[in-house]
Order: sequence, then C-alpha cells, then structure tokens
Amino acid sequence: MSLLYTLDLVGTAAFAASGAWAGIRRKMDLFGVMVLGLVTAIGGGTLRDLLLGDNPPFCFNNELYLYLALGVSLFTFVMYRHLGNLRQPLLYFDAIGLGTFVVIGTEKAMHFNLGFLGTVIMGVITATAGGIMRDVLANQIPLILRKEIYASACLAGGALLVALLHLGTTRSVALLIAAVTVISVRLLAIHYNWALPRAQD
Repeated sequence: MSLLYTLDLVGTAAFAASGAWAGIRRKMDLFGVMVLGLVTAIGGGTLRDLLLGDNPPFCFNNELYLYLALGVSLFTFVMYRHLGNLRQPLLYFDAIGLGTFVVIGTEKAMHFNLGFLGTVIMGVITATAGGIMRDVLANQIPLILRKEIYASACLAGGALLVALLHLGTTRSVALLIAAVTVISVRLLAIHYNWALPRAQD
C-alpha cells in the first residue's frame, strides 16, 4: 500500500468524522449523520470524476472508501460523547486529507489534458466540494467562503504540483512537496489563526 493511498484513506476517515460531527451538532438522526459523513468523505472526488467523465466514480470502483466513510460515521455517532478530546486532532487529520486530496485530484486532471487552471480547479474541487456539501446540508456558510485559509492553500498546492511536474520533477517528489505544502499552510493557519482579508465596513 503506497503512502499516498494510505494518506487518502486517513483523509477519507477524517472527512467522514467531520461530516458526522456536523450532523450530530445539528441534532440530526443516525441517517442524517451517516449521509453527512459519506458526502463529506467522497463528495469531492465523486464530483471531480463526474466532471471529468470518468465513470463510474472512484468510490464505486473501490468500495473501501464507501465502507470506511460509513463505518467512521457510525462510530462517531455512537461514540461522540467520548470523543470530545479528538476535535482538535481531527483538524490535523483534516489537513492531511486536504493535502492528499488536492494532489490526487490535480494529478488525475492532468491525465485528462486539462489546461493549467482547469487542472488546479479539479484539485481544489476534490479537496473541498465534500465539505461544501456538508455545510450546505447542515445549513451553514461553507468553510471555504469564510475567513479561514482553506481553498487558498489548495490552490497553492495544486499550482505547485503542476509547476513541479512541468519542470521535470519526479512524480513522487512533486506529489510529496505539493501535499506537504498544503498540509503545512493549513496547519499554520489553524495554529496562528491566519485568515484572508475581508472587506471593511
């Protein structure tokens, strides 16, 4: 099992937990919690594949993603009273998933010969669309539209990956550098409360 695939599964689990937690906070029943966990975990990659015309989407070619997302969502629902101390660590797992999903989505888009901007956007969609669906279903303003540095970190990582590969950097090194960049920026933003500027009243 490759490191990228392992991190992909870790990210899937973290995203599922964050979606399930959002459902629990919104007082949803078990079905609602499971839906939010599943959508958060696989929504971005599924939308990417549909836009690229790569059918069936990845999660139906490898159902481990579905089982993992549903299992983590169920576990979160059953054990949430005992998982309060995991809320902060989940942010770090989420950052790992974000960096991993960006490079996976960006690299896949490159195989479909998209232009630079389209390729980077596909990476961002892979990493963020599931969270957008989660927030919309939970009746919240999506995280990427708030002040946190989130989508901007994805844009930087996707652009960096495309640039490195075009410069002839080996695939494994380029993927690692881009993923670490996204993860590092996101973790620093969490730690130092970095935010993009907003319009002043």
